[in-house]
Amino acid sequence: MRHAFLLLLFLFSGHLVVCSQDERPWEALFADLSTFDDMEGSDWEDTYEMLCELEEHPLDINAATREELLQMPFLNDRQVEDIQEYLYRYGAMKSTAELAMIPSIDYTTRQLLTHFVVCGERSAPAGLDWQKAFRYGRHDVIATANIPFYERRGDKEGYLGYRYKHSLRYRFQYGDKLKVGLLGAQDAGEPFFGSHNKAGYDYYSVYAEAHRMGCLTTLVVGRYKASFGMGLVMGSGFGMGKLTALTSLGGKGRGLAAHTSRQTGGYLQGAGATVRLSKGVEGTAFVSYRKIDATLVDGDSSIATIVTDGYHRTATEMAKKGNAAETTAGTRLQYRRGGFVIGATGIFTHYGKPLRPRLTERYRTYYPAGSDFWNVGVDYAYTGALLTLHGETATGEGGAIATINNVGVTPSSRLSLLVSQRFYGKKYHALRANSLSEGGRVQNESGIYAGVLWWPLRHLKLTAYTDYAYFPFATYLAQVSSQAWDNVLQAQYEWGNLTLTARYRLKWREQDNEEGTALIGKVTHRARIGAAYAVGGWRMAANADWTGVDADRQSQGWLFSGNVGYSHAWLKVNAAMGYFHTDDYDSRIYGYEQGVLHSFGFRAYEGEGIRWSLCARADIGNRWMLMAHLATTDYFDRDHISNGYQRIDRSSKTDLELQVRCRF
Repeated sequence: MRHAFLLLLFLFSGHLVVCSQDERPWEALFADLSTFDDMEGSDWEDTYEMLCELEEHPLDINAATREELLQMPFLNDRQVEDIQEYLYRYGAMKSTAELAMIPSIDYTTRQLLTHFVVCGERSAPAGLDWQKAFRYGRHDVIATANIPFYERRGDKEGYLGYRYKHSLRYRFQYGDKLKVGLLGAQDAGEPFFGSHNKAGYDYYSVYAEAHRMGCLTTLVVGRYKASFGMGLVMGSGFGMGKLTALTSLGGKGRGLAAHTSRQTGGYLQGAGATVRLSKGVEGTAFVSYRKIDATLVDGDSSIATIVTDGYHRTATEMAKKGNAAETTAGTRLQYRRGGFVIGATGIFTHYGKPLRPRLTERYRTYYPAGSDFWNVGVDYAYTGALLTLHGETATGEGGAIATINNVGVTPSSRLSLLVSQRFYGKKYHALRANSLSEGGRVQNESGIYAGVLWWPLRHLKLTAYTDYAYFPFATYLAQVSSQAWDNVLQAQYEWGNLTLTARYRLKWREQDNEEGTALIGKVTHRARIGAAYAVGGWRMAANADWTGVDADRQSQGWLFSGNVGYSHAWLKVNAAMGYFHTDDYDSRIYGYEQGVLHSFGFRAYEGEGIRWSLCARADIGNRWMLMAHLATTDYFDRDHISNGYQRIDRSSKTDLELQVRCRF
């Protein structure tokens, strides 16, 4: 009976728990990029948050700067240069349909851009007029709550707060010139007010960002992020997985930007500014002071680990909150002439208590230790008609070197090639680095990457890359030098309202065997086939995912998933269901689940069970929006879920997310 049910589910299935793609079609691309990269980019949440903000407050493409356009992970330098050249030659765009006149921007990219840009109707004056800003700016208030229909062990004993998760978000925006915001957020189990948290919410982010005030290009105050060059010195909010690198042809330095997400690590707190010094020359300076969470040792006089998960639910977690301090200051000088850019970045970081990583494991031998750290780097970029170059070389205390260099070739609008070389010394320490890597750190790795985007037919797109990495010293997975090899091939066919996708990934990496006596090769296969069809207000999709793992033992996992959505006037409804069956955690399958606005949901499916959801959104006039997302996971292979304080003494869990937005 179960097998008959699963067959029926597969025949009528679709993309796992993604709310109506008519409502937010860009999320299909985002989910593909991030889930298939296995969350390798450490800032996917920041990237998602940035896209949500852009959707709510689109850029005026006729006034947007190069840096603002490059925030979008699906645009590369060549496409941005072509957009700006088109505007220079032909004047302001009257409609996004004019993007079809730019050969380097393909159909899919044009469709995505329509959700994040407008053509002039929301433009503000060339400079920032404060009087008009406060008179004509727009206010958004979003309140969100998550209600669990179950109790965790910690809810009964151990957690300091109640089991509900909620947040409040306020944002004021005037075009693309000024935005000011406040975000307060509370995780389940964290105290709200009371003796343990007198400030109310456990997490606050206050920020302000302004652009184009005379020679002051960008000003950020409060919590913010910074990324320059290729991210070897400064890459907070960089978010660069391997598929993303191929889409953007390698270069994604975004400069200064407000920190608007709930992510508790990687941000700066203070102020930063970018100033136009002369034609083609810009200077940036930033300073930050913030309290950080840390695990302390040696009588609380030094830091063993910096904690970035942001949880303060128990007395132990609360004792780590803000018990150390971090001071950061940095500067950057950049020169741009035509398609050529060269920049230099320097950063200094001081910790009030020295870092003293535990050296019981060999792979921690070269982890950063001490109180003071510095890095300097030089980066370059060139964007030509056929050739794109990006690179950066950096060093720090001890003289260790890190370098990455990319060459992108675009012989036609239907073909793009990218080759990237990287070398990160085992003694290179850069606390805020974030760039292309296999090991997850800009340290102890060298590698070569090659990728291709090709449209052999008008409606057929092929994507492929291969990446080889060598780790000269011990890693978390291997106590001696080791290697890894990662390969992806994807085909996507679009014809009218029909989209077909097939994708395969083969990943091989050396790691210790179970006894820790020798290296073995772990081989992981991931595959997906899918179809999506839209007609009228209806959209249906179907996906089948498979994972196979061969290491000390063999295992595999399946995910069959489905959704159907309907959109009409002020109401949007979507129902989704998925069945998963994996042999173990190694064969887990990643799935992205959209909930309410600004809800970032990635989960690893392991075991056997069903996941279903119902999502509904109602837009009441131009001011109010109501949204609800109800989801249940029902496991077939266990009588409880999770362990420790997170343990739920039943085989299913149901959550309800509610959200209301007021815009005025």
